[in-house]
Amino acid sequence: MLANDNGTMTSQINDKAAPTTADDTKQNLSQVPMEVLNLIDDGKNPDEFTKDVLNSCIAKNQVTKGKTDSFKGLRKHLLEELEQVFPDEVESYREIRANSAAKAKCLGQAQSTLPNGDLKVKQPEL
Repeated sequence: MLANDNGTMTSQINDKAAPTTADDTKQNLSQVPMEVLNLIDDGKNPDEFTKDVLNSCIAKNQVTKGKTDSFKGLRKHLLEELEQVFPDEVESYREIRANSAAKAKCLGQAQSTLPNGDLKVKQPEL
């Protein structure tokens, strides 16, 4: 009985995985980056491509984080300077920002967002 279930499961997986038309085959091939195919042709490990892509993403992320940290510092400095000259206006500005943040938080909770800001996606039932 178990062998029959395994055979049925295997055929179902093969049916889903096997391309049914030439377009499906072309689409499956287009999902593999050419760099990976070239590495395989050269007899190299395709994991090198993944490693290089991840290292590139990490480097770009660090640069972007540095830029956002710089802008946060500039904003803080500007608010400190403005507060010395226009204390009432800065206080009004901070109240407006706090109210906007509270509204955005309520909207975010209503839309089922994750802590990183991504929307939750309901997985289809199988």
